[in-house]
Amino acid sequence: MTIEIRVPTLGESVSEATIGRWFKKAGDAVKADEPLVELETDKVTLEVNAPSSGVLAEITVKDGETVGVGALLGQISDSGAPAKTEAKAPAAAPVAAPAVEKASAAPLSSLPIMAPSPAAAKIAADKGLDPAAIAGSGVRGQVLKGDVLARIASPAPAASVSPAPAPVQARAASPASDAEREERVRMTRLRLTIARRLKDAQNTAAMLTTFNEVDMTEVMALRSKYKDVFEKKHGSKLGFMGFFVKAVVGALKEIPSINAEIDGDDLVFKNYYHIGIAVGSEKGLIVPVVRDADQLGLAAIEKTIAGLGKRARDGQLKIEELQGGTFTITNGGIYGSLMSTPILNAPQSGILGMHKIQDRPVAVGGKIEIRPMMYLALSYDHRIVDGKEAVTFLVRVKEALEDPARLVLDI
Repeated sequence: MTIEIRVPTLGESVSEATIGRWFKKAGDAVKADEPLVELETDKVTLEVNAPSSGVLAEITVKDGETVGVGALLGQISDSGAPAKTEAKAPAAAPVAAPAVEKASAAPLSSLPIMAPSPAAAKIAADKGLDPAAIAGSGVRGQVLKGDVLARIASPAPAASVSPAPAPVQARAASPASDAEREERVRMTRLRLTIARRLKDAQNTAAMLTTFNEVDMTEVMALRSKYKDVFEKKHGSKLGFMGFFVKAVVGALKEIPSINAEIDGDDLVFKNYYHIGIAVGSEKGLIVPVVRDADQLGLAAIEKTIAGLGKRARDGQLKIEELQGGTFTITNGGIYGSLMSTPILNAPQSGILGMHKIQDRPVAVGGKIEIRPMMYLALSYDHRIVDGKEAVTFLVRVKEALEDPARLVLDI
């Protein structure tokens, strides 16, 4: 008897996925609930597990193909061997049997290590490194870009580095054509969706950005004073994002149009505050959501953000953790950005951009002082948010951060 493997329900508004990688080959033995294939959607990467134990008799879709919900991925035979192989070539069965036994004898306690990410493979090739010799920190031991950079920064005994000069000299002596030095990598479904959504946001919304700056002195002093006690009590580090989420929620309550969206001819005002936090991952930018942020204290917000960030980097986010956001915060400052104009996360009407904290001279009480300053950028949909509202929103965020006691006292 054969059991079908089909694409599961992928979540709200997700109708198709791309085959990322099969962990097993046709003819391999599988156990019930063992991951068989990785699917990439426009939101998350997920695994399809074996519905029962047996032998993977057939794979009907290959890596890179697009499939819809309910599509047939393959079949498992519970007879102990692929039924089709026995039917087509009975004479070869005695020869084929040892191969199946060998496959069955392979360790099943761990799955094959995933291939290096495209970025990691490219950097390793440029530096003459063997990715197989680098310990991977990604899912299933996948070598990520950071792993390669860490090896470059702290090289191991460098037997794998020595071949590098030869190809460099060869290129200098006989330059290859531009086409031969190019690398073509197929875009992932996530990257394709990011590209489409960002362009759609530009084409649809009347997008405008307004700026302000905030003196981070008080927040930094508060964080420095209590970070050790905070981490000891709550088991989570006290970062800056928790303060920003609290400040944003307070400003959204005063300016509800920034927490709304346009639906046809209607304005939909959200009387809840699901704050999206943009997180960079190896596969692109994703935005997990802190739900009902207005009902969470600073410690709960920091714990939630830390958990979402870790699962995002490990590729373990659930689809529901990426849906329903009403406003987004993005922090380009962690990469050194001093100022930017963030693009809306449609259909939301506002996104706040945080930036690098930099010491700058400012006038304080008629005197010039050096203060840790950060530029803030609010991109908003001018169809629903007026300029006065956008400026007021940023001023409220600025006021809350420059006097963080307001966040604690909810004033």
